[in-house]
Amino acid sequence: MDATNALGEFLRARRALIRPEDAGIRRGGLRRVPGLRREEVAMLAGISADYYLRLEQGRDRNPSLQVLEALADVLDLDAPATAHLIGLTQARPSQARQSRRSTDRGPAARKSEPVPPGILQLIDGWPSNPAYVENRFTDVLAANALATALSPTHSPGVNILRAILLDEAERELRRDWEELTEAGVAALRANVGPDVDDPRLVELVGELSVRSERFRRLWGRHDVRPKHARVMRLRHPKVGDLELQSNKLAINGTDGLILKVFHAEPGSRDAELLAILGSLTATSSGESRKPTGADEHQAVDEQ
Repeated sequence: MDATNALGEFLRARRALIRPEDAGIRRGGLRRVPGLRREEVAMLAGISADYYLRLEQGRDRNPSLQVLEALADVLDLDAPATAHLIGLTQARPSQARQSRRSTDRGPAARKSEPVPPGILQLIDGWPSNPAYVENRFTDVLAANALATALSPTHSPGVNILRAILLDEAERELRRDWEELTEAGVAALRANVGPDVDDPRLVELVGELSVRSERFRRLWGRHDVRPKHARVMRLRHPKVGDLELQSNKLAINGTDGLILKVFHAEPGSRDAELLAILGSLTATSSGESRKPTGADEHQAVDEQ
């Protein structure tokens, strides 16, 4: 990830995904690059090839909105991806300022803000709805017992994207693993926007790029898609196949914290299975709180 030329990297990745014939260009002859050539993008966008080359090379970082919209049209970008493209050209703190800020804050620069107490009370009061809170890098900051029972991934301190990509147990659990990982990587780009040099993002992308070939391929596409409501399909080891509706709610007044809530259709088999899992979780929690034999004797003695 080249944080110093995020615009050029994005343009190169996206033009590689456009088939010439889809852009109205005949293939004719040997093509040494996938997708469109630079000069073809420039021609279709109505700008000079030299100017487009400067954009890709990072020698010009202030294109007009008209140019950006023309490039978005040529590269077949939807609204979120177009907004991302425009955001990459916006003024951001200099590298030196970013470095000072991270140094001044030390280890705390990698930590998200605390979850509001009211949100913690809210999710803990939902015995039938798995729920957890994550930051924009998919680090889990808080979760209720039923969410953790669905998957250990839904536990504070775990990075969900990392676990789903690298943990074989998670791949077995997620029946829609292929779709989920593709959506997760695209959502990560949407969440961070132009802040590609954030230390937490650099750390996460660096590790996943080394350890996951699928992540490298998906991240290299530069897809940008915010997460929306979806169906989570699980093959749970205790209750079997489950389909739960997943919704995300932005937590106002925070730096991008998201509340993820799951529910089953009332009266459905999935609702019954979720209730069974909740009962198992409550029983397990109750047993874990039972005093040991030694504790019982101590309690009697104290009386």
